[in-house]
Amino acid sequence: MPIPKKRQGEKQKDYMMRCVPQLMKYHPEKQAVAICYKSFKGSVELESYNDYPQGARNNAKRAIAFKEKNGSSCGTQVGWTRARQLADGKNITRDTIARMASFKRHQQHKDVPYTEGCGGLMWDAWGGSAGINWAISKLKQIDKK
Repeated sequence: MPIPKKRQGEKQKDYMMRCVPQLMKYHPEKQAVAICYKSFKGSVELESYNDYPQGARNNAKRAIAFKEKNGSSCGTQVGWTRARQLADGKNITRDTIARMASFKRHQQHKDVPYTEGCGGLMWDAWGGSAGINWAISKLKQIDKK
């Protein structure tokens, strides 16, 4: 997730109006505002990663394909945004990786068939076991630095 670059001579208000909506696709509003503010001041460079396993991408693609073909009221906008990021191989930040790792709390619902509930569908949207296990491991690796 690239943070918009400050344009030469751009005022903070104008930068914030351009930056915040972009980052709100990936972060809650307050966090997006904080990141944009730090970026404007020149004190932030978020590292991002896309070395998650192909299995995570495939799980997300499968969930998206099911939703597109059959429709679904399962999940949140955040969950489907995550699925699209993973399916497209986009870079994700440490914060996003932490959210993926915390999705492990839903593991008990992972085997629910797509047609019988939301558990399996949303588990796969978040990368499935491949994605969640990668996120847990990656988070430990990042935080060791």
